[in-house]
Amino acid sequence: MKTRYFLMALVAVSLVSCNQPEPEETPDWYYTGGQLGTTTSTSSTCFRQPTPATVSAGMDVDFSLGDQLGEKTFLTTHSGRQHGLGPVYVRASCIHCHPAYSHGKSLVGKTNYDVENIGNGTLLVVYNPATNAYVPWLAGMPQLFGAAPFKAPLDPSQISLTWLTATDEHNNTFADGETYELVYPKVTMPSSAVYVYNQGYRDPDGLLASEGYEVVLENTIGVYGTGLLDAIDDADIIAQYELEAADGKLQNGLNPAFFDGSFQTTGYYKNDPQWGPKRFTYALTRGPILDAAGANAIWNITNVTRSDRRYHYLDLNGTIYAEYASKDPEVQAQFAAYIAEVDPNHEHADWWTDDMQANIYNYLTSHELPVEMSDAEYTQVMRWHRGLAVPAARNVTDKQVLRGKQLFTDMGCAYCHRPSWTTGDDVLRDPNMFFTGANDMPRYPNQVIWPYTDMVQHKLCMENDIRTGWCRTTPLWGRGLHQKATGDEYEARLHDTRARNVIEAIMWHGYSKQSDAYYPTQEFYKLKKTDRDAVVAFINAI
Repeated sequence: MKTRYFLMALVAVSLVSCNQPEPEETPDWYYTGGQLGTTTSTSSTCFRQPTPATVSAGMDVDFSLGDQLGEKTFLTTHSGRQHGLGPVYVRASCIHCHPAYSHGKSLVGKTNYDVENIGNGTLLVVYNPATNAYVPWLAGMPQLFGAAPFKAPLDPSQISLTWLTATDEHNNTFADGETYELVYPKVTMPSSAVYVYNQGYRDPDGLLASEGYEVVLENTIGVYGTGLLDAIDDADIIAQYELEAADGKLQNGLNPAFFDGSFQTTGYYKNDPQWGPKRFTYALTRGPILDAAGANAIWNITNVTRSDRRYHYLDLNGTIYAEYASKDPEVQAQFAAYIAEVDPNHEHADWWTDDMQANIYNYLTSHELPVEMSDAEYTQVMRWHRGLAVPAARNVTDKQVLRGKQLFTDMGCAYCHRPSWTTGDDVLRDPNMFFTGANDMPRYPNQVIWPYTDMVQHKLCMENDIRTGWCRTTPLWGRGLHQKATGDEYEARLHDTRARNVIEAIMWHGYSKQSDAYYPTQEFYKLKKTDRDAVVAFINAI
């Protein structure tokens, strides 16, 4: 009981000690997450607060315990709290990629891919430029570390970044003479950085041998507020797609692989009608939040197993890393000691044969691995994840901010960055069938929320663009607090952190005449400086 009261006290302190005063005249858009999902905190912990719905549901203790699981580093040990990291992994904790539970920090100006730096939330996307498909010899989110005796699938020390400059049709200069810069990253990754290549693997399409693959950066999103997006009714998202498909305002239309009059049910972008349209990740690869980024990442980023995921995340093919690691003499020499800790009672006979290569392969590809994260811990993680609040809007009565709000709509920015949604009944769904009525989550029924996203993919056609070119409209809520929360040098906007501030982010939207946001960007370009500053003030206030 003492632990419960202590944790409740911590939550109470965090909710009260650093709140901004509510304005005397409170507009509806002040409550970015609605009455059930908004925190008034504007401190460096603003993205770490529980929603009022979480506290009122009595889930505040589980929220705090889930926060601990998200913040602390998982260990390569085989027992104890937060054990099970590996055998290969992307990062060792949530906080590594989501500093202060914001999006990842900017990499602008960095020449090395410093994954040891907590806050570097950018992941590597390695794909075949001829097909835009992920390469089969790495995971979609390539692992950068190995727990002995296993070796990292990718050596980050061999990866380098070059920041190039781009010049738009306005010569990066507004009519009044104010200038701006546009920079973007180029990633260099030699094939020697790929473990299986060094072990003798040669892919059938020859990409590794010719270094004909492409590598781009993709930054993490903020964790906060995703539970509220999960609460939007499927019918309303479908209606948004139908509206944009019919009105012809987007020169690139909608991604036909995702929506072509109806949601696709086959291929990479397939949507299962039972679980509704996908709504998470830049590529819209994830559906309900209980099967989305957080539920997936707490497993595949750390490779920590749980009762519904008793297998490793290795590569897209599923067996390439296992095949070549099992042949590695150095891995073979140490595997017996490793597996003795994993399976001390010899419960898996196929890990203990006289064939060491087969033992390693069988272990790495097993779907009956010991459970490392308990069901209770996983429930705590998801109650924390779905329970993270959105900071209230700031300076909502400021004349400059109000002017910027009006211009944001007048220029057409609010078409893709749709200001508000009203959540539905918030019926929980889990394709993995782990969460049922017995392990409920914080819920947000019938709330007007202000995320500033249409939940749809569009094309901006930037230099060295995101894979496929299609990118979900990023929610803008809370983004203006990123630097305060993380101590980042820059605002780290856009999918690969290329935009150091709002001006750069906006002007990248109109860099190409083929961009879906080209015309709103030109309207911004025409504004006088005081109005440009007003738009920036508004975007930073929401």
